[in-house]
Amino acid sequence: MVQAYILIQTEVGKASIVAETISSIPGVIQAEDVTGPYDVIVRAQAETVDALGRMVVAKVQQVDGITRTLTCPVVHL
Repeated sequence: MVQAYILIQTEVGKASIVAETISSIPGVIQAEDVTGPYDVIVRAQAETVDALGRMVVAKVQQVDGITRTLTCPVVHL
C-alpha cells in the first residue's frame, strides 16, 4: 500500500467544498481545509504508485475549484 499527502490550492472561497467533495473519493483517508500556502491537505492511499497517480489525475484534479496539486508520497526510511 502506498500513501501520500496531496497539497491542494483552490479558487478563493472553495476550500471547504473541495475538501468535502474529495473526502468521498475512494482511497482518500482524510481531507482537511487548512490555512497557509495550500488550502486543502489530503491523505490518500492506493495499491501502487501508478494507481495513486491515476487517482490524483482522474479523480482529485477533476474536482471543481482546484487550481493546483502537489503529491507527496510517504516514505519510510
